[in-house]
This record gives sequence, structure tokens and C-alpha cells, in this order.
Amino acid sequence: MRGRISSASSVLGVQDGQRSQQSHLGELPGFQKTFTGPLDHPVFSGRFTPWLSGIGDESRLFQTVPIRESPTPEILRRKTFSGVFDAVLGSEVARKRKYRLNDPIIVSHGTGSSSFLKHEDRPFTVVGILAPTGTPVDQTVHVSLEGITAMHIDWESGAPPMEEDRIDNEEVLKRDLTPEAITAFLVGLRSKIHAFSLQREVNTYREEPLSAILPGAALQELWELLRTAETGLRVISAFVVLAGLLGMMTALLSGLNERRREMAILRSVGAGPGTISGLLIGEALLLSISGIILGMLLLYLLLFFAQPILQTRLGLFLPLTPPGIQDYSVLFAIVIAGMLMGALPAYRAYRQSLADGMSIRL
Repeated sequence: MRGRISSASSVLGVQDGQRSQQSHLGELPGFQKTFTGPLDHPVFSGRFTPWLSGIGDESRLFQTVPIRESPTPEILRRKTFSGVFDAVLGSEVARKRKYRLNDPIIVSHGTGSSSFLKHEDRPFTVVGILAPTGTPVDQTVHVSLEGITAMHIDWESGAPPMEEDRIDNEEVLKRDLTPEAITAFLVGLRSKIHAFSLQREVNTYREEPLSAILPGAALQELWELLRTAETGLRVISAFVVLAGLLGMMTALLSGLNERRREMAILRSVGAGPGTISGLLIGEALLLSISGIILGMLLLYLLLFFAQPILQTRLGLFLPLTPPGIQDYSVLFAIVIAGMLMGALPAYRAYRQSLADGMSIRL
């Protein structure tokens, strides 16, 4: 598979759940035993500090992963990693921890806020900082696959070596640092029809306990979980619109008492039911359209000012996109409902007698 990560048909990796199958890329030749195409997008994920996710990958990450409208992430300062112990930081990592170029980063094993077995003897050096992307990339530290291998080259069975068995860093750089294992890799299929058959073949692979994840199916499961919340928000929105329309109708009905003489004068000069109804329904229409325009302007104004704050603080990117067909359909329905709300005040205004409107009330 070449090109964008969105063209990946499957994410293949060890059977440790979907969470670790992250969409970060690298390049590692030689894994062609089962599949015909070159599997050039391996992943090695882990923890760097008590709160940072670490990703072992290759420089191709910065040319392959699309970030919003930009085809590649922008390197804010200097370069991508080229040395074994080079590291590139996400924007939020650098901002929160105040990391700068050439600062050391100590890698440690752990989960959540707990860390142990620190690699203090082989620190990484910050050589680049990514521009903000509004994605999980902002919360990660990127190093090379060779760097991950170099950290553990003298480890045995997941445990650090004794002091006398440690290998000097200069000697480490002379060793073959080609990774022997990766966490996951991405596979792109020429025909999407074979995606499920590939998934079944990988999940039943006897030589290695692997798991194949279909990104589309995983996202569908996520949307199913969020559908209830989405439905609830739609219902709440409908009640908010209904409350606004009822408030507008109440205001029109309340204003009829002050407009009795106006309606009586119009009727005295020959205004018929259509004219009276048209005036009040037109007023309701004007109020509905004005409310929609004001609401849309306020929405986009808030999005414009809140977008950089949400992206920086929460990593949430809210694009400024124009309304779609469904949005216009909803707005049109609101306009029609607003016109209907003006029908009752119009009927009541015409039902008032001419004498009632011309008489002076104390």
C-alpha cells in the first residue's frame, strides 16, 4: 500500500485489542511471508513518559499521513529524525512540557500515570516539533524503529541487564538495529471485496496470534455507540426550536391588544382577511428568517474564535464548513413552522370586531 493512510483496508497486529492498532506509519522491509505486497507501514506503539504515547516509526510518517487539508504535517522546527536517538514531538507535547530542540527525553515503561524501568542510559534528543494538527498526533512522541530496538538491545526477557552486562551506546550504534518484531502494519487491497476474507485468514493464522481490524467496521461500531447520544441531541434541538416558535407566537398574540386600532383602521379602509393574515404571517416569516440568519452568524462567529482554543487545549478541530443539503432542509422546515405559528394571531386579529378596535379603552 502506498499513499494516504485512508486507503488502508486493514490494520493487522498482535491480539491486544483495537486500541494499540494506531494509525502511525513506518517502513520495514522483509515482512512478505504471507502476503504478496510489501508491508511497508509497520507500527510499534508504547508509552514514553507517564502521560505520553510513544510511536516507533520512520520518516515516511511525515509524508504519508494526511492532516486535515494539508497532505503532510508541517515540521515547525528543524528536521525529522534521522539519527537512532532522534525524536520528533507533537505540538501539545512540546507546549505542555516546554520541550525545546536538543532537549533530552527519557523513555520509561508503564501505564497511565505510573512509570517504571526508565531508559535513562539511552535518552532521545528532540530534533523537531510538529505544527498543531488537531489530531492525536499532537499528543505523541515519534522516534525511529531502530531507536526502539536500540533501547532494548541488551535486555533479556523484558528485564534490564545487570550493570556489567550493559552495552555502551557507541557499541549499540554499530549493531544491526533492524527490528525483529512490530506491533502492527497496514495492508491496502486492490479489491475491497476481499477485505473480509483477508480478515478471516489473518485471524485464523496458525503461526502467529494476529488480529485484523477493518477501519470501516471499527468506525461503524463507534458510530453505533454514539447514535443514542446523537438522537438525544436531535430531540433536545427539536424542543429548543419548538420553544422558540411558541415564544414567537405568544409574543405576536400579546401584541395584538396594542395593535387593535391598527387592525381596525386597516379593516375600515377595506383590508380583507387575506391582507390581515398576510401581514401577521409575513411578520412571523420575517422573524423566523431573521432568527435563522442571526443564529448562523453567531454560530460561525463562535466557531471562528473557539476553533484555535479547542484545537490547542483539547485537540478538537471543528472545521468551518458551509451548511449541507440536510441543514438547509431543516432551516426550511423551521421557516415553514414559523409561518404556521403566525396563522393563529392572524385569525384572532381578523375575528376582532371593527367597533372593538375603534373604541378607546381606559
